[in-house]
Amino acid sequence: MLFKLSIRNMKKSFKDYAIYFLTLVLGVAIFYMFNSLDSQQAMLEVSESTRSMIQLMVQLIGMISVFIAIVLGFLIVYANNFLINRRKREFGIYMTLGMGRRQISTIILLETILVGILSLVVGIFIGVFTSQFMSILVAKLFEADMTEFTFVFSKDACIKTCIYFAVMYIAVIIFNTLTISRYKLINLLTAVRKNEKVKMKNPIISILVFLVSSVLLGYAYYLVTGGVHELQTGEELLKPILMGIVGTVGIFWSLSGFILRIIQTRKNIYLKGTNMFVLRQLNNKINTNIASMSIICLMLFMTISALSSSLSIQSALDSQLEEFTPVDVNLYKPAYLPESYVNSYTEQTVYYTEEQREDSKKPVSYTLETNGYDMNNLKDIIEIPIYAIPEWTLAYSLGDYYETTKSQYPMLSYETSESIIKISDYNKIAELYGEEQYTLNDDEYIVLCNYDQMTDIRNQTLKANSNIEINGKTYHSKYNECKDGFVFMATTEINAGIILVPDNFEFKDEWTEQYLLVANYNAETEEGKQEIENTLIGSGDTEFFENIQEKGINLDGSSKISITESSKGLSTIIIFIAIYLGIVFLIASAAILALKQLTESSDNKQRYTILRKIGCDEKMINQALFRQIFIFFMMPLILAMIHSIFGIKFILSMLEVLASPDELLPSIIVTALIIGVIYGVYFLATYFGSKNIIKEEE
Repeated sequence: MLFKLSIRNMKKSFKDYAIYFLTLVLGVAIFYMFNSLDSQQAMLEVSESTRSMIQLMVQLIGMISVFIAIVLGFLIVYANNFLINRRKREFGIYMTLGMGRRQISTIILLETILVGILSLVVGIFIGVFTSQFMSILVAKLFEADMTEFTFVFSKDACIKTCIYFAVMYIAVIIFNTLTISRYKLINLLTAVRKNEKVKMKNPIISILVFLVSSVLLGYAYYLVTGGVHELQTGEELLKPILMGIVGTVGIFWSLSGFILRIIQTRKNIYLKGTNMFVLRQLNNKINTNIASMSIICLMLFMTISALSSSLSIQSALDSQLEEFTPVDVNLYKPAYLPESYVNSYTEQTVYYTEEQREDSKKPVSYTLETNGYDMNNLKDIIEIPIYAIPEWTLAYSLGDYYETTKSQYPMLSYETSESIIKISDYNKIAELYGEEQYTLNDDEYIVLCNYDQMTDIRNQTLKANSNIEINGKTYHSKYNECKDGFVFMATTEINAGIILVPDNFEFKDEWTEQYLLVANYNAETEEGKQEIENTLIGSGDTEFFENIQEKGINLDGSSKISITESSKGLSTIIIFIAIYLGIVFLIASAAILALKQLTESSDNKQRYTILRKIGCDEKMINQALFRQIFIFFMMPLILAMIHSIFGIKFILSMLEVLASPDELLPSIIVTALIIGVIYGVYFLATYFGSKNIIKEEE
């Protein structure tokens, strides 16, 4: 009998279960979708390094899934609590008819299990199909071969999802049992008549709190956008974060204290239609939901910032890769190794062999040829020495601006020697890279720099006094600003400074710091280039690798393939984690707002009955309901959007080498679409659910 009653109750209360069911299904689908990546990667044709990146991403998502499960668990308990409160009168009638608390708990247990099983089935079904699109997204981001693409069902992800959500349902069952055990019959029967008391705040105090909160938020925005100084430590960053949290709570606390009073003075607005009713309902909602609205606002802020910033970084990395990887390989090694050095971490002395020290004095091409490497694998070979003069440090280059710069940027290595290249050597590389070439007179030099922060620092010096005295001769900068250029391949603009000097500049042998060889692979296909890559900077049982390992030769390198793969891996990991967290936070925010509004509609049902009795038709009542739900949903979103403007600017300033504001617009559009769809679905479900509640008869 209890099972039949549970089925009947579910059918009767299907509309009440809509938000609960929607939240469960979305949670299950997203959980399965992201945890099925380990099965999807098996069908992708990728390199070994890319596969390791995907495995790292899978491991990170697995760890984050524990946190996601906790968030969804609290959300499910919260949503279930709404359903229990909604049915207090029903449970009171059951108890009046002689049903005990244990039987009521059994009914709720059966309903919870049925809804859980149904939501798991539907959620996994949706997750299985959407995960196929996830495979396509992974392949696109990692540039993987999908010729072997097949429909994949992840058994492990399914089992993991079922286990996690089973634990959540057990928590819900325990919560329901404890809740029912505390109910008294009189409270159950009269619950529908109880309304929260509207507390009116002092408008003067509310206005003061609003102004103080606005100032706090304004100052926090000022700090994170670099108004006072760079936020370089955790303590400095904590200050605007706390100010933002306090300011957000203060804004919502104060709004209910003066907005209604202000609008009441505008009689033509306040007394028009159902505005009086809507404004008082909103005032009550804000007044009783300060904490939840503040939390929702902050979660939406994190969602918008995470999604927009991560997508911007991914777009920026993709656009810059081609520019900053113009050749297939860079090989480099230190020149003139000392006999020994002290390891700063282990504090142990490391000794170099005579063979290692002799090899370090030779160019990279010499090391390749004498250790059995086939130079026919390479073409367009250019090799140059890079010098470091002990007295020509960054501090010396900054001159009079050294002390000022050091106070602003104490973390920079000011005693590090500058990297110096002869102009003709640089022009050879610039021609191969497709970069601008330069000329110099005998007493001139040029500073190449494309890292924005360092460019600004160096430009101050170059505009004021650019004279440098080396070897008894004075040199001045040909330009009063840094010029764009680089020699080492990278994912983006990270050249903090290279000095170009005339060819007749007299170098000492001990000033040679590094040899750099740049070249292209002598192959036409990607497979051929990958094969050469494996023999040069990969690992394998080749004669070349055996020789340099046996001799302990320190030969480093970076390639277009490895840089591209690591960049793709980094950006993809950022995107997936941001999307995962962002969507869950978005669902949690929208679900809490929806449940809050449905609870309000249920508690205030009699007020809508009174509206009908005083002559309001259904159209006016529905419009009033729509307006208050719309404003209730938009208030935390609008403040979150304002927070996000400055939050995104701060994130991009911290990651200025990875992204720029130019890549922000497309990511904002994508983020707006994601939020619009999920937020919109919950808004409509809330409106129609509330509309159904206020139509019910007593």
